[in-house]
Amino acid sequence: MSDEQWFYCLVHKTVEPGAGCRAADRLGPYPDKETAARALEIARERTEAQDKADREWNQGKG
Repeated sequence: MSDEQWFYCLVHKTVEPGAGCRAADRLGPYPDKETAARALEIARERTEAQDKADREWNQGKG
């Protein structure tokens, strides 16, 4: 297992290692290159899950 971290650059739409674009333009860190490549999918899944939790809380189910 590596200590290396990977990021997804929102500007260039590429996966990059720790030394890359500025932090405000990146998602991560991720443990490996493959996971970083899924950054937008992961963000979408997390947003959908949080939106669902918010709806349930607002309806008194949370």
